[in-house]
Amino acid sequence: MRILFLTHYFQPEPNFFFCLPFAKELVRRGHTVEVLTGFPNYPSGKVYDGYRVKMLQRETLEGIPINRVPLYPSHDKSSVKRIMCYTSFALSASTIGVAVVKPADVVYVSQGPITVGLPACILKVLKGIPFVLHIQDLWPDSLFSTGMFNSRLGIRMVHSWCNFIYKRAAKIITTTPGMKQKVCERSGVAEDKVEIVYNWCDDSQVCRAEPDEELAGSLGMAGRFNIVFAGNMGRAQAMGSVLDAAKIVELEQPAIQFVFIGGGVDVDSLKQKVSDLRIRNVLFLPRRPISEIGAILRLADVLFVHLKKDPLFEITIPSKTQAYMAAGRPVLIGVPGDATDLILKAKAGLPCNPEDPKSIAEAVLKFYSLPRAQLDAMGQNGKHFYDQELAFRIAVTRFETLFGSVIKET
Repeated sequence: MRILFLTHYFQPEPNFFFCLPFAKELVRRGHTVEVLTGFPNYPSGKVYDGYRVKMLQRETLEGIPINRVPLYPSHDKSSVKRIMCYTSFALSASTIGVAVVKPADVVYVSQGPITVGLPACILKVLKGIPFVLHIQDLWPDSLFSTGMFNSRLGIRMVHSWCNFIYKRAAKIITTTPGMKQKVCERSGVAEDKVEIVYNWCDDSQVCRAEPDEELAGSLGMAGRFNIVFAGNMGRAQAMGSVLDAAKIVELEQPAIQFVFIGGGVDVDSLKQKVSDLRIRNVLFLPRRPISEIGAILRLADVLFVHLKKDPLFEITIPSKTQAYMAAGRPVLIGVPGDATDLILKAKAGLPCNPEDPKSIAEAVLKFYSLPRAQLDAMGQNGKHFYDQELAFRIAVTRFETLFGSVIKET
């Protein structure tokens, strides 16, 4: 198959999912892949060193040919600038991009902003190439949830645009059952047009790591029952309530320690809260590269996923959930809906209510009371489920089959 990747983001931007590793695996399996994308600027909004925005740049990255077309680089809090970034790429991809890409059998649209649907439709009309739309973020919900876009008229316009794109896609892929249901309800597309393919993690890094007691000592995790959260700490994660839970747990069982690994806009305020409340069972560690994080996850007694209460997150499975399962450790899931359903289906952990310190503390204390053999069984259940249902090789095979069916039906 000849597959064209159409994506707003691509390496060297930090986007493991569905970009370079995915393209390389498809090539390894005998397919031809070409990429149409913009100039790398995420997450800072500044074009990366070694690049400058121009009409067209062709390059080859680890054997994958890439066409970069101009965009307005921005990723700050300005909704106007963000709109300019999204629409500028959509327009240049619809004109310059459409003119320069080679013939393809199918277009794979890795959806960040839904504006990438425009060049996909142009390619379908002008060159007769069907496209598969992979929805990672449900629009306009994600715009409203992040507070980036609050205009009711604008939201309605985005909603109409989404439905326009959904109806023209040959297939739609969602990452959760709840997202599939929302797409079908809103757009009226048939359920058999929408497939569910769960996200995966970089299992080549996470799964091969082994617990390292020397590392545990150097990090300050030795001799404690560690509840580990790894990732961004911002508005969506609502970690302030987790600190309140840590304070409750400290009074009940001081052997338990909450470990926060990563960065984010809320880190400084969280550290200040720990100091103000004199919470002594919280450890902050800086962000670690993916090559190191697997070994740290394996040191955890329990791995923690938490997002604020929001209807959007009920149809979301945070990507760290898969990484935690692959690491083979029990999971405390503070995300109601599809994420909790996945953990309970895999028998890989326990749920708690988000932004509810009492519920979080009770779940942590429950984990602490369980025999080590039961904790290990939960971890192994999660790893087995990941290996059989969510792993990279499983997902790529599903995409292959889906692409083949679209081409056959065209």
